[in-house]
Amino acid sequence: MSGHHHDEGHTVAGWTGCAVAVVGTSVAGVGMCLGSAAGIWLGLGVVGLGVLVTWGLHLAGWGKPPGIRPVAERGMRVRDRAARAGHPACVGCRLAGRGRSVSTLVAASAQGVQGAQRPDAASGSAASASAPSESASSGSVV
Repeated sequence: MSGHHHDEGHTVAGWTGCAVAVVGTSVAGVGMCLGSAAGIWLGLGVVGLGVLVTWGLHLAGWGKPPGIRPVAERGMRVRDRAARAGHPACVGCRLAGRGRSVSTLVAASAQGVQGAQRPDAASGSAASASAPSESASSGSVV
């Protein structure tokens, strides 16, 4: 095994999710053989549960980041300590709101604040988008 230069991703998250999905497809298959729509939908629901279990275990550190791990971290019982912060190229981490840098979050929040204000044409100052301009509401002509 030490001659292998690839990381197959044998993780607790991967094996658990695979086992739950196999049970779900088996239930759906039995439901199909019996002609039971409820059995088919139950099996498909268990497959969906397998996806959520795999995702949750990945976020808890029992999965692996995208790409090849160092040899010392390839064991199945080794937790991924970087999972709490998120993996930059991981779709699952991004869906959970992890893996973004602080500068990206600051830029996104600053852009949201600027989008909530609009410049006032008369005075050049920023006015709230929800409140009408004072000069327009008073009815006086300047």
